Formats: sequence, structure tokens, C-alpha cells
Amino acid sequence: MRERTPTWTTAAPWIAAAIAVAVLVVDQLTKFLAEASLSTGERIEVLGDLLGLQLAYNPGAAFSIGEGATWIFTILAGVGVVVAAWFAWRTRSRVWAVCLGLLLGGATTHFLDRLLREPSFGQGHVVDFIAYANWFIGNVADIALFAGAVMLVVLMALGIDSRPHADAHADEDDALGDPVVK
Repeated sequence: MRERTPTWTTAAPWIAAAIAVAVLVVDQLTKFLAEASLSTGERIEVLGDLLGLQLAYNPGAAFSIGEGATWIFTILAGVGVVVAAWFAWRTRSRVWAVCLGLLLGGATTHFLDRLLREPSFGQGHVVDFIAYANWFIGNVADIALFAGAVMLVVLMALGIDSRPHADAHADEDDALGDPVVK
């Protein structure tokens, strides 16, 4: 029986952290640019009615649900950051690191928006600027959260372990996990 030695296993949490930081930086930078160049409510068409740029401030969740309960979303985002960080620190799988990094980055940037943006501490509004048809307006963090959530569902459905063991699947490579090193 061959010994399975996962590669990059100890690097996985750092991969998750790097992705989270990248999401945070890109999201905050694009929000800064949107606020500097767009007027609230003004829509600039990018792909006709399908995709556009439109500055909006969202006190609620997706589709502006719960606009009067911003502090609840602040707490939920904070819990999301803690949970994603805990799992990201424990993962030893590169594919799980990508998934958790996307979730951690998106949750962190939304949490910071809720804490630090107007109108007040803990009740800040999230800056949205990517208009999808006339359906909703989002931001880069929303894209990261959606991609991370889809990855999470797929990884769980496929049974990919976030902490692969050296003796698991000794005779085969995990297509999405860490390959056998000979």
C-alpha cells in the first residue's frame, strides 16, 4: 500500500487567508470607486438591461430584506466571520481553503461595512453597485459569498473532506483534494 502524503496541507489556512484578504481589498476598492464615480440611483448600462452600474446603500440583506433590522445582520455577519475563520484555520484541503477564503472574505467585508459605514456604528449600510437586470444590486463580496456557498454545497455533496487523512483513499488521487505524492 502506498503512503498518501497530502501536499500543501499546512498551507491551506494561509491560502484561505490570502483569498479572504484579496476579496476584502477588491470589494472595498470597488466600493470606493463606485462611490467616487456614481450618483445614487443613477444607472449606467454595461450590457444593456442585463448588467449595469448603479450605486445603492443597502441596510438589509439580499434583495433589501430586513431593512429595519440592520443590527441583526451585523451580528450574523460577525458570527459568519468567526465560523468561517475557525473552519479556514482547521482545513488541510486546498479546494476547501478556496471555498472558505471566499466565504471569509465576503463575510468580513460585509461585517466591516455594517460596523463602520453610515449611518452609525453597527448599523452601517452595505455599498452595492453591480445591477443585475432589474432584479437586484450587489457587490464583489456578494459574488464571493455566492461562489463560496456554491462550492460549499458541491464539496459537501461530493463528500470531499476538509481535513484529508494520510491513509484515506490511498490508492487513488482526490481530483479536487490533495494528490498523492510519490
